[in-house]
Amino acid sequence: MSLPATPVVLLAAASSTVPPETTQRAIGYPSLFLLVLIGALVPVVPTGALVSSAAVVAFHQTAPFSMLLVFVTASLAAFLGDATLYWLGRRGMRSKNGSRWLEAIRSRAPEDRLTQAQGKLAEHGVTVLVLSRMVPAGRIPVMLACLMADWPVRRFVRGNLPACLAWALTYQLIGILGGSLFQEPWEGVVAAVALTVLISAAPSLWRRIRGTAKA
Repeated sequence: MSLPATPVVLLAAASSTVPPETTQRAIGYPSLFLLVLIGALVPVVPTGALVSSAAVVAFHQTAPFSMLLVFVTASLAAFLGDATLYWLGRRGMRSKNGSRWLEAIRSRAPEDRLTQAQGKLAEHGVTVLVLSRMVPAGRIPVMLACLMADWPVRRFVRGNLPACLAWALTYQLIGILGGSLFQEPWEGVVAAVALTVLISAAPSLWRRIRGTAKA
């Protein structure tokens, strides 16, 4: 398994005597884990597109358990990244001077989204945390709401585990759909990435349309 054919993967496959698929798996899984982990800590990496792309490649592979390994790798990386970011946010909340991690979380949680997340969290509890990862740009406002509600790390982790599992499964299914529609893996990757971008942009586009209609 690998991410879409990167220069590193191509170079390794060309310079190694082992089969290309084996080389791709050796490089691809650690790369996927690292990129999803970074994306959870610094939400600028399109982690959903990464998981979908990896699922497309795994779908076209002959190795057993490729799809399962994509799921385990992505969900574990997302879970560890979220838990680490929340722990760092808790430290910032308790510090008199705050922290750059806490400021980063606050900067990505608009006031209206935070207020909405706080209301839903107070009403529905852990269910909102589980669903937050399924909603584009919903993870950070809910995480900040949990921090402001003084949730302990253990409580956050218990709710975040099913959230990460559901998130990884959803984007993996998108990748499987893209992979099943095309014979060439790169075509499936393009389709999966386009679909994830569309899903991510849909809520923002809908809010703009509603705002224009009200105006």
